Amino acid sequence: MFENFTATDRWTKKQVHCVYQAMIVAIATRHADAIDLKFLVDGRKVWVALPAPAWVEYKKRTGKMITDPLAVEIAGHYLRTALESGEGAGREMYSLTVDETLRHLDQAVAEMQAAPAGV
Repeated sequence: MFENFTATDRWTKKQVHCVYQAMIVAIATRHADAIDLKFLVDGRKVWVALPAPAWVEYKKRTGKMITDPLAVEIAGHYLRTALESGEGAGREMYSLTVDETLRHLDQAVAEMQAAPAGV
């Protein structure tokens, strides 16, 4: 659902095409305790950093794991929300807190469950 989506930019009112491209453990690249997910937003690189402690907290709260595909959904949901709300227009990187990550996880899962089959 959020691997390849469109969103309406809050400021330009333009539809932007967002495509997930990569996931990188940020400890190796920027010495951060995060998982970085790269999207192309109309061809421009945009990174969404999800804090690694969110994986631990989610497991503690639910007994379930955040899988790689679920991480993509969380980051994509956040990115769509950020674009549509006008948050950080033109930013190259967004960093979420543990609470933000878990909130977007819940919202993304709810949207996926509400979507008709085959969408």
